[in-house]
Amino acid sequence: MSELANRMREATSKAGGIPAMIALEDGAIFEGTSCGVSGEVYGEICFNTSLEGYLEVITDPSYAGQIITMTYPQIGNYGVNLDDCQSDEPALRGLIVRDLCTTPSNWRSELSLPQYLMDHQILAVEGVDTRALVRHIRDHGAQKAVVSTVDLDPASLVEKARASQSIVGVNLAKTVSCPEITTFDESNIPASHGFAQVALQAPKYHVVAYDCGAKRSILENLVRVGCRVTVVPWNTPAEEVLALNPDGVFLSNGPGDPEAVEETYSQVEKLLGNVPIFGICLGHQMISKACGAAIEKLPYGHRGGNQPVMNLRTGRVEITAQNHGFGLVYPSLGPLVSDLSAGFKGHEDDLRFWASAHCAPVVENERVGRIQLTHVNLNDGTCEGIACLDIPAFSVQYHPEASPGPTDAHYLFTAFTRLMDGDANYLDIDSGADRLEGWTFAEAQEGSVA
Repeated sequence: MSELANRMREATSKAGGIPAMIALEDGAIFEGTSCGVSGEVYGEICFNTSLEGYLEVITDPSYAGQIITMTYPQIGNYGVNLDDCQSDEPALRGLIVRDLCTTPSNWRSELSLPQYLMDHQILAVEGVDTRALVRHIRDHGAQKAVVSTVDLDPASLVEKARASQSIVGVNLAKTVSCPEITTFDESNIPASHGFAQVALQAPKYHVVAYDCGAKRSILENLVRVGCRVTVVPWNTPAEEVLALNPDGVFLSNGPGDPEAVEETYSQVEKLLGNVPIFGICLGHQMISKACGAAIEKLPYGHRGGNQPVMNLRTGRVEITAQNHGFGLVYPSLGPLVSDLSAGFKGHEDDLRFWASAHCAPVVENERVGRIQLTHVNLNDGTCEGIACLDIPAFSVQYHPEASPGPTDAHYLFTAFTRLMDGDANYLDIDSGADRLEGWTFAEAQEGSVA
């Protein structure tokens, strides 16, 4: 090869990383090369199926304690814009990709993803057969794992993975919550997020948000629909929240095992019935726990931007963004109310039954009265949303803020404002109309061709 050809190759090829190894507790081994910092990290290995939005995924506090495998083969091609970060510091343990792009191309890019990972001391590995790894997790479940660039002995790493701490029973929410009460308003929304968006509504509601690992985009969406948000730590006493005289309380997303976040759901028990409440993801599980429900660990969770969910109240199917490894066992909330459940007498383990029956069933809960199943995952029949019929409270397991992901479920923020207004039909919104209402890209410009 000529000297010129060598110079061209060196200028356009990535520098080779040092060897890295991934070991799962069941003995599976995968190899690659380091594309972040060197070292050794432990966590629960999982996968995310999003085709874009890798920065929002990496900076989502809900990934605390986890090693993320991205299913899309090339990650980093449009670089990093810091306005899109969902938190100040990434909380994930590690990142695994097929190929990490070092030369991004996008007008919004401020730096490359490899540089961002290095700046934040994130251990990342590329060159991995991610298709094989994801299929293994899908078939054998999410499990403890170790990623290392300093120990490349398979037997040693498998033993380390098995000896590492599980996320089950660990309160990870407290590791990503804010340390003190803060406010979030229009001034916190980056100007770059104004493109094609609905104009901000004037503040009308005061919402207190429990921060169990809240994504910034969720708080942004609350502000966009007219909320002035006071953000409080994960364990703030209910009495202090009520003393702030809120119009509503929001329960945020967050990482890990909801059973371990007792300081939050014990406060939610005191809030239910006293103030309108909306919960997302871990917040949904906090309402469920406050109602005495059982929570199950899903085999490999739901993580990505392509999860189909049916709204049982409207019959609409939403393509949703999700990130959770635990879920509500809906039958554990109480016995079915036959008269309000199309005459059906008993529970169904696979909740897709209710989608086929075109019915939003209702149970009688001993703590808060009637609770309706509002949303169902059409992939596996798990619960995706509930609404309390006798008190003002509702929640969903998925992420309506869609960062990243589709905007089908944006109507849920509007529904929260309607709940605070006292509208009994707050959830009955045409999601197709709501998701596009007011977006500026849909407006015909003066003088343009129709």
